[in-house]
Amino acid sequence: MKMFWYKAVYKQTSGIVITRMLQVCTAVFVLTSLFMFPLPLNAATSGDFHDDAEYKTLREAMRHAFNEGDTAKFFPAVKNLQNYLLKKNDLHAYYTQRCNEIVFNLNRQNIFEAYKLATKLSKELTEKKLDKEMYMAINMMGHIHKYCGNTVSAKKCFYEVIDRMNKEGYIESTPPIYMNLVGIYMDENPDSALYLLDAALQLSRDFSPDRTFDIESRRTLAYYSLGDKEKFLEGYKAYQEGVEKGLSSVSGRELDIYYQASIGNFDKAVSMAMEEIDGSERYNMIAEINEKAWRWQEANVALRKAMALKDSINSTILGSSMQGIQDELRLYEAEHRAAKNKQIALSAITLGLLMLILTLGYFAYIKRKHEKQLKKAYSQMVEAAKMKSAFIQNVNHEIRTPLNIISGFAQVIANPDLSQDEEGRKKIAETIMHNTCLITAMIDETLDLAKSEASELTDKMDTAMLDELMRQIVHDFKGKADSSVTMSYESSLPSHFSLYTQRDVLKRIVSLLIDNSVKNTLKGTIILKTMADRKSLTISVEDTGCGVPVSEAERIFERFVKLNDFKKGLGLGLPLCRTLAKQIHGRVWLDTSYAGPGARFCIELLR
Repeated sequence: MKMFWYKAVYKQTSGIVITRMLQVCTAVFVLTSLFMFPLPLNAATSGDFHDDAEYKTLREAMRHAFNEGDTAKFFPAVKNLQNYLLKKNDLHAYYTQRCNEIVFNLNRQNIFEAYKLATKLSKELTEKKLDKEMYMAINMMGHIHKYCGNTVSAKKCFYEVIDRMNKEGYIESTPPIYMNLVGIYMDENPDSALYLLDAALQLSRDFSPDRTFDIESRRTLAYYSLGDKEKFLEGYKAYQEGVEKGLSSVSGRELDIYYQASIGNFDKAVSMAMEEIDGSERYNMIAEINEKAWRWQEANVALRKAMALKDSINSTILGSSMQGIQDELRLYEAEHRAAKNKQIALSAITLGLLMLILTLGYFAYIKRKHEKQLKKAYSQMVEAAKMKSAFIQNVNHEIRTPLNIISGFAQVIANPDLSQDEEGRKKIAETIMHNTCLITAMIDETLDLAKSEASELTDKMDTAMLDELMRQIVHDFKGKADSSVTMSYESSLPSHFSLYTQRDVLKRIVSLLIDNSVKNTLKGTIILKTMADRKSLTISVEDTGCGVPVSEAERIFERFVKLNDFKKGLGLGLPLCRTLAKQIHGRVWLDTSYAGPGARFCIELLR
C-alpha cells in the first residue's frame, strides 16, 4: 500500500538525494586526492635525496599539519619544504607543494586566497616558460571553479589538464583528474561518469597500481547511488577483501555506512554517518539512507539541515571573498597612486575578481534552484499524505460495513436456538457471501493497482476471441445488476474476430468498466459494444446511470476519487482500468461527447 502515497514523492526526491550523495563522496575524495595523488611528492624528481633524513622530517611535518588542518603549523612547514626542494633544484616537487598550499586554503574555505595563489602560480609558470608543469595551475583553477559551482569551466580545465599530462609524460598521475570529472558528470550524466571511472581504473592498473583499489572503491559508491544494489554489494565484498590485505581507501567510511543501509540496517547507517561524517555531507548521507528506507519525513529534515549548513558555509565563503576583494582593491589602488605603470596589472586583477564574483553568483543560483526542487518535493509529500488519509478513510468505511454484516450473521448462525427455516438460512448465507465478495473485490482492486503500477509495458502474449470473451463478461454480470437494468452486447465485428493481446488483462479492464456501470445504474440499460477499423479496436460501455460531469472527466481516473461517497467501492476501479490499459498498449477514457443519459467509457487497443 505504501507505494500509492509515496510514489510521487520518490520521483521528485530521489534524483536530488542521489546527486547529493555523490557530492558527499566527491567532496571528500577530491580534496584529499589533490594532496595524495595527482601531484605526488616523490614523483618525477631530479635528485636522489628522498632517503635524506632532513627531507623526510620536513615532508612528515608538512603532511601532519595538512591532515590536522593546523594553519599555524602548516604554512611554515610547507615553506620550509619548498625552500629545501628549491635548493635541490626539484621544480616539479616544489610546484607540487605550491599546489598543496592552494588545496589547504580550499579545505579551510579560504577560496579567495586559493584563487590568488592559483593565479600567481599560473603567472610564474608562464614567465619562467615551464610549460611542462603548467597543468598544475590549470588543475588548481579547475578545482576552484568546481568549488564555486562553475562546472562548465571546471570541466574545461580538467580536460586540458589530462591533455597536457599525457603530452608531458605524466600519464601515471592522470587517474585522479578523471575522478575530478567523475564528480561533476555524476550529477549531469551518470553514464559518462561511469565511463570516466572505467578509464581511470584502466589507467591506474596500467601505470599506477597503487591507486587501483581506491578508484575501485569509488566506483562501488557510484553503483550504490545509481541504485545497482547487486554491483554495490559485489564491489563492497572486494573492498573488504582489500582491507583484509592491508589496503585502504578514502571512500572506506562511506562504503561501510552505505553497506549497512543496503542490507536494511538503516538506523545503524544513520548512527555511523552522525559519528563519522562532518558538515553538510553528514546530512546529505542521512537523507540518502532515509530515502532508501522510505522514511521521507526524516529524509526531508536531513536535506533541510544539509542545506542550512551549506548556506552557512556559502555565506562564510562569500563574506571572506568579499573582504578579500575589498582588501585587494585597496592594495592595488595604493600601488596605482604610487606607480602608474602598474595600471595594467590592476585591471587584470579586477577582471579576475569580477569573474570570481560571477562564479559565486552562479553558485548561489544553483543553490536556489535546489531549494525550489526541495520545496516541490515537500509539496508532493504533503499531497501524498492527503492521499494516504483518503485511502485509510475509504478502507475504514467500505470494509468495516460488510465485515460488520458478516460478523452479525455469523453470530446468528452460531446461535444454537436458531429457528430459521431453510429459505431463511439460504438468505443469510447469500448475504454473507455477497459481503465477502465485496471485501475480496476491494482488496483485489487495491493489490491489482499496486501490482500494475510497479509493472512495465508488456508484450502481447495470447490470442483473444473477442466475441466469446465479451459475451462471457456480460453473462457473468447479468445476475449482479439491478432487476430493472437490462444488460446486452452489440458488435459490428464477425464472430471469429480475434485480437493478439493479454486476454486476462483485457477481460479485467472491461469487467471493471461494467462493474462501474452496475454501481451507478439503477434502471435502464447497460450496453457493451465493440467496433474496429484498420488500425484499432474500440470497446465501449454505455449506461443510463447518473452520468459524469464533463468537468470531472479526468478527475474520476485519480485514485480514491468517488463523485458519490455513498456508492460502494474505494474509488480504485477506473484508475486501475487506465493503468492496465497502458500495460497492453491501449488507453481508457470517458467519452464527453456522449449525449446520455448516463455515460460512455471507451477502450482503444492498437491492432
